[in-house]
Amino acid sequence: MVPIALTIAGSDSGGGAGIQADLKTFSALGVYGASVVTALTAQNTRAVTMVEGASPAMIAAQIAAVFDDLDIRALKLGMLGGAEAIGTVAHALAGRALPLVLDPVMVAKSGDRLLPPAALQTLRGALVPMATLLTPNLPEAADLLGTTPARTEEEMIAQGHALRDLGAGAVLMKGGHGTGSVCVDMLIEGSAITRLTAPRRATQNTHGTGCTLSAAIAAGLAQGMALADAVRRAHGYLQGAIAGADGLGVGTGHGPVHHFHKVWAHG
Repeated sequence: MVPIALTIAGSDSGGGAGIQADLKTFSALGVYGASVVTALTAQNTRAVTMVEGASPAMIAAQIAAVFDDLDIRALKLGMLGGAEAIGTVAHALAGRALPLVLDPVMVAKSGDRLLPPAALQTLRGALVPMATLLTPNLPEAADLLGTTPARTEEEMIAQGHALRDLGAGAVLMKGGHGTGSVCVDMLIEGSAITRLTAPRRATQNTHGTGCTLSAAIAAGLAQGMALADAVRRAHGYLQGAIAGADGLGVGTGHGPVHHFHKVWAHG
């Protein structure tokens, strides 16, 4: 039977990030995707104009319904919206021994904040310890640790270890917000450190990169891959999606990556 992964995240009406990006990624990598919607956003490639969270009862009911019927093999958590939603998700997932990829979504590509600052402590205390893998970008890692963003690979590794000290099983420090011609991600699994590199592409069409990467890793885990192997495949998949993004021509702001760059051609 096809492996099933579950994404618990917000909806992006523009289709480039959130639940929509996760389901596209799962499909592109041969995994069936189920979803729990934690929030609705009114957004496009330029801005987020409204955010409305789902009720805790609805979030809990969606999770219960999915697990009651589907054989979930891995979880991806993205935008959760607020402290109450985070607590609801943590309670609903307690005791479920499944690989869990936590993407601590805080700010949209447009710059709009998606996680209230007051909810940061709840995220740190309730969900980070449940994560098989935490996938922060440099500003998100800094927010979680109450410090400034890492500027060197040594600082990235140090912050990754500090995040593991909060309870995460492993940490993927994403270097997309860094500088230089090469983008460096660092996977920290205890004493094992994997360095992943890619050319830094001159494109504004990177909407949904974080969602896509974490969903791709969850897909690999649902398929039974080892964590480092799932991260490597996801990293390569994302680079292909970014390389194909400019050809899509979606929107006039930060356009989406091309999730199906290996499946269908664009004009």
